[in-house]
Amino acid sequence: MKARDVMTSAVVSVSPDTPIGDIAKILREHGVSAVPVVDNAGAPIGMVSEGDLIGRDGADREARRDWWLTMLAEGETLNADFLAAVRAPERRARDVMTAPVVAAGEETEVTEIARLLTAHRIKRVPVLRDGRIVGIVSRADLVRALAETKSEPTDKVKATGGLLAGAVAGVDRRFLHRPHEANGAQPTEQPRKSDETALIAADFRQLVADHDHQELLHREEQRRAAAQGRRNRLAELIENHISDEGWRGLMHRARQMAQQGEKEFMLLRFPSQLCSDAGRAINVSEPNWPATLRGEAAEIYLRWEQELKPNGFWLAARILEFPGGIPGDIGLFLGWAQA
Repeated sequence: MKARDVMTSAVVSVSPDTPIGDIAKILREHGVSAVPVVDNAGAPIGMVSEGDLIGRDGADREARRDWWLTMLAEGETLNADFLAAVRAPERRARDVMTAPVVAAGEETEVTEIARLLTAHRIKRVPVLRDGRIVGIVSRADLVRALAETKSEPTDKVKATGGLLAGAVAGVDRRFLHRPHEANGAQPTEQPRKSDETALIAADFRQLVADHDHQELLHREEQRRAAAQGRRNRLAELIENHISDEGWRGLMHRARQMAQQGEKEFMLLRFPSQLCSDAGRAINVSEPNWPATLRGEAAEIYLRWEQELKPNGFWLAARILEFPGGIPGDIGLFLGWAQA
């Protein structure tokens, strides 16, 4: 069973500039406990939950959804601190959202989604198609799917795939082509050496033109293949997730690098398009660059934040190449050297 089979498609989302008071009303009106924050392209860049709105200190963690949503009803007395927070006009979604976002693709197995929820201690994951959010899978969705599967087994088989075939037609040209023969004119007697020299020069020029045309087609095909490769890599980085075994493997290789005297290790290389801003924040070293991460890069960042950062490891992102003057691939580096 895939994410597309269990996800909630009617997604309520907010923009980064949505005031948190409006977010509280959206949560109440739609009966949900969190909403994704999406950019202009529809890509998720964060999540805002009730916990983000009411705070996460010791006392606030005891608050429950029913309590604070009920208290938002007209005529009720609101907690003074909470009321001040939701009425603060300067506070918006971007100020309180949790980022980066752990997401899944439509083809992600529900067992993998369940593992993501547990590994990252989250309650829901956005489901993406071509980088845009098309649904959300929550723990409740998984429980409901499990109940339906047990009560009414189904055997759904969807045929997916297809073959992309193409053919390149070549046009044969006669090496010695005489223009006067094409229009029916009789050849004029000329010295053989001069005639052959003129014909060969013209044909060679045509050969050069043919070569240049083939080179142009080849470069265009390479460009298309590279673009398709980037799209496939992006889909892979969204669809595939870092497993516990994969994480242990990365840590093992990092240890080997330290044994060889290295001070850092590249955990992941990924296209800049995986970032919600195509790598701009990383390129200019903005402090909020982690919020732009998506897919496997976001999961690695969260793993580092939860497990390695408290133990003195640092994490950095760097642009590795600039094809055409724009950010290309990005490297996510784990380091252990002291500053």
